[in-house]
Amino acid sequence: MKKISGFILLASSLLLLAFQCDKGDNLVASCVQDKIAAFSTEACPSGATVKSYNFQSNTVYVFDFGPCGADMALPVLNNNCDTLGFLGGISGNTMINNQDFASAEFLQTIWFN
Repeated sequence: MKKISGFILLASSLLLLAFQCDKGDNLVASCVQDKIAAFSTEACPSGATVKSYNFQSNTVYVFDFGPCGADMALPVLNNNCDTLGFLGGISGNTMINNQDFASAEFLQTIWFN
């Protein structure tokens, strides 16, 4: 009887994991995934990140090369992999599409090393 109860518990857990709800919050466009793969070979050996934000009612991605590149500008891409602009750099830019990126809402870290 214990074996059957254990099996039912295990099977139930696996079914719940397999059919868990996904509201699409973690979906990353395939072109962004491709950009991340290429970026991972170009970024600093540690401290690099790709983070997603809600900005101007869209999900955007900020590619931070990490600490090895002084004054590097951080590209901001949308889900179509269009570059919307660059943050930081020598000029310390904070504007994307004529709006201060400080208004962006952080969603999650997509990739880091």
